[in-house]
Amino acid sequence: MTGAPTITRAGDSGVVSLDYGLASTMLALGSVPRAIAALRNWPEWVVEPAMPPDVVEIGTTSEINLEVLTSLRPSLILSTPFLAALDDKLARIAPVETFTVYAENGEALDRSYAETRRLGSLIGRQQEAEAFLAHADATFDRLRERAGSLSAPPVAVINFIDQRHARIYGGPGLYGGAMRRIGLGNAWKGEASYWGFQTIGLEQLAELDEEAHLVVVSPLFPPDVLTRLSESPLWTSLPFVRRQRISVVPGVLMFGMVQEALRFATLMVDVLETAA
Repeated sequence: MTGAPTITRAGDSGVVSLDYGLASTMLALGSVPRAIAALRNWPEWVVEPAMPPDVVEIGTTSEINLEVLTSLRPSLILSTPFLAALDDKLARIAPVETFTVYAENGEALDRSYAETRRLGSLIGRQQEAEAFLAHADATFDRLRERAGSLSAPPVAVINFIDQRHARIYGGPGLYGGAMRRIGLGNAWKGEASYWGFQTIGLEQLAELDEEAHLVVVSPLFPPDVLTRLSESPLWTSLPFVRRQRISVVPGVLMFGMVQEALRFATLMVDVLETAA
C-alpha cells in the first residue's frame, strides 16, 4: 500500500482483540495488538497477514484466560456482539468496545468499512484508516476491471464440512459482498444467512448453473476430501467436475473485514484468470 503506516510493536498499542477481523484491521492500520484470542489458529484461518511474534495468546473466545489478560494491563479490549456474555468480566479489566460487522439488515463489507473508520478513530489511526480504505477501493476497482475482461462464468464458493456437506457462500456476507464489488456473478441463488453462507448437502451443487466454476476455500475437511469424492458417481457427474472447472484457494477468513475481502477478491480473480 502506498504510504503504508508505521508499524507499532505489540506492547505499544495496549489493545487486545478478541476478534480476528479486528486484529487484522489493526495490522492494516499499522498497529499491532498486544494480545489476541485463539492466536495458535491464526495461521490456519487467517493465513495472511502474519501475526507478529511478540503478540500474546489469551486463550480462546470460549475460554479467555482472564488471569493472563489482567496481567497485560490492556488499555482497550475489542469485542463483538457474539461475545457479549463476557462483557461484565472484561469491563473490570479494561474498557470494552463492541464492533458489529455480522448482523441482520446489512452487508458485511459495508459494515466493515464503517467499523474500520471507528477502529481507526479509537486507536489514533484515523488517517491510516482513510488511506487503507482508499487503497481498498482502488484495488477493488482494478480487480473489477480484470474480472470484466475475462467474461467469467458464475462462481460458487464453498468450504467442505465433510464428504457430504459444505458451506456455500453468498447473501450479505463478506465473500458475497467482495464478489459483487468486483462484478462476479454468484452461481448460488439460494438463501444465505447474514454470516454469508448456507449449509448444503453436496447433491445440491447439481442445482448450480451448468457453466459454474467451483472455488473451494481451504482448509479442506477431511484433507483428502477431493480424492475421496473422485470415486463418487454423484460428484463426478456434476458439470463443473466434468468440465474441470474447480479451483482450490488458500484459507481466507470468511468472517473477516476489509482486508480479508481484498484478499478473497484477489484470489478469485487470480484463479479465474488461470482457468480462462
